[in-house]
Amino acid sequence: MVLYAFNRREDGDLVKAESELIFSINKTYDLYHYLLLLILEISDIASENIERSLQKKIPTPQDLNPNRRFVDNPVVIQLRKNYSFTRYISSSKLSWVNFTHIPRALYKKMMSWEAYEEYMMSGEKNYHSHRKFIITMVTELFPESEDLVNCLEEQSIYWNDDLEYVLVMIEKTLRKFKAESGEKTELMPLYKNKEDEDFVRQLFRKAVVNTKQYSELIDNNTTNWEVERIALMDILVMQLAITEVLEFPEIPVKVTLNEYIEIAKYYCTPKSSTFVNGILDNIFREIREMGLVRKFGRGLVGESTEL
Repeated sequence: MVLYAFNRREDGDLVKAESELIFSINKTYDLYHYLLLLILEISDIASENIERSLQKKIPTPQDLNPNRRFVDNPVVIQLRKNYSFTRYISSSKLSWVNFTHIPRALYKKMMSWEAYEEYMMSGEKNYHSHRKFIITMVTELFPESEDLVNCLEEQSIYWNDDLEYVLVMIEKTLRKFKAESGEKTELMPLYKNKEDEDFVRQLFRKAVVNTKQYSELIDNNTTNWEVERIALMDILVMQLAITEVLEFPEIPVKVTLNEYIEIAKYYCTPKSSTFVNGILDNIFREIREMGLVRKFGRGLVGESTEL
């Protein structure tokens, strides 16, 4: 999206655009923690309701013997005590305090949700069943909430298109939680390492610097299409893919192709992934025949076979 914004701006300030890229990545990481925090907020509301019921003047038998399966979910407890998570939340000052209607709306929706009812009535006591419900809540309940989507869009323009991607990140994180891992379960890092951060910067910069050259490659391989008629996001996805193939010799071509097809599914039109796949396939074959693809190490994987 930052590359898209750069193509729309008139000043051509690459340094400023690169700064915005890093800022947008940090905002996505904020969202990752913000949605993890939302799990705890919903759990807190459930706990408050149980306590409120216990304080009734004439409590019912159900009030006195509440079902605490969700409140006592071991995954939620682990997340609440997680070292990396609590440290990040504390330093970033992320909070739902100004948007309390969101966790309350989600809690209310959850109460009539079939998956929740099945979970609460289940007699399973194994860790897997608790983790499975939290993952289901994140991947199915959260994205269905228009209130949540609208709230995130209002808070940051950088979160407009990140929800689906971040929920996948959270699902992968929760699957790493184990009963024995306690508070030390590793969350998703912002970058895998310094090389990963450098890769992001270099990919962006080289894609911008070589825009004209890569646009010509795309133009030459889009029979019966003019570049002006192709969606800008499709073009940018292909430019990034070409950049990765030509400028990063340690990354296999097949890996690049598969990754950018997936990116096209996220950020482009419904038919874009098929279109991008076909065009990139032709481009990669052409630049390989021209001797422009130079791979070494892990990047050589798949180079002995046709794409």
